[in-house]
Amino acid sequence: MINLSRTKCATGGTLAVMALALAALSATATPAGATTATATLTAGSLGFIGTPANLTFPSTALTGVNQTLTASAAIDIGDASGSGVGWNLTATSTTFTSGANLLPTAATTIGVVPVAASCDASSTCSPAAAAAGVTYPYSLPSGVTAPTATKMYSATAGTGLGDQTLTPTWTLAVPSKSLAGAYTATWTISIVSGP
Repeated sequence: MINLSRTKCATGGTLAVMALALAALSATATPAGATTATATLTAGSLGFIGTPANLTFPSTALTGVNQTLTASAAIDIGDASGSGVGWNLTATSTTFTSGANLLPTAATTIGVVPVAASCDASSTCSPAAAAAGVTYPYSLPSGVTAPTATKMYSATAGTGLGDQTLTPTWTLAVPSKSLAGAYTATWTISIVSGP
């Protein structure tokens, strides 16, 4: 009887120790099915989607008084850089000419801040918000040879990501003394990283 009692106690103690060990293991073990997922996103590019559209001011009859013509042209921007530092558009132009006839070098302006860009189809963009540093009306620099480009629009850091379209409204001042003709100018618009 004494030996049986000791055997039962030894077996019971062993079972108790094993139960405690299993409980400790299950408390620290990773639950079944837990895993880690990763994704690496590499930087894309910043640039125009296609070439900025040509701008055509409306045909107008001279009236003997100063006139102002307006026109808009979309600029489609793709910021896949993933940097979030913003971007800016710079512009320069040759003078509007028709043969030997010229319009004034300060004839072209953007009167007000262009409205916030709209996201292109299939793009969940962060629409560009105009940063400080570009004052309006903005005057497009021009000369017989295009001068140094200046900022015409600046997107604040944290905005302008994704594909979006910005549509500034341009104004062309036509003095009353202008000579009749078909006038053309060559514009150069560039996109640069940073506001």
